[in-house]
Amino acid sequence: MLGKRIFLLALFFAFGIMAYGQKKKAAQSTSVQPGFPQKDYAPKAKKKSKKSLTTYDARNNFYDRQEKQKKQQLKNESNLDNPQYTDQQYFGHKRPPRKRSPDKMKFCKVCGIRH
Repeated sequence: MLGKRIFLLALFFAFGIMAYGQKKKAAQSTSVQPGFPQKDYAPKAKKKSKKSLTTYDARNNFYDRQEKQKKQQLKNESNLDNPQYTDQQYFGHKRPPRKRSPDKMKFCKVCGIRH
């Protein structure tokens, strides 16, 4: 009987300790250290007027990109006259690759084909 009581008492204290350990301990606020965050009450920086922030960088960048695209397009059109870009035998090479016999073929790093 005494063993049961001691066992139940120990069990009761164990559950109590477990329940107490699971509770979150909130920081207690006092009048010396209040619980809310501290703010700095300094004068704010002056706002700049919108007129001084106006820039034309985005517009100029747009026109620069348009000009660059036009130059690239003209370059691509001029390259169509070269057989390197229009003839399929070239596979992207400057000169057409050699046609070797099957036992002497090499793997090409430029086009990824054996020839």
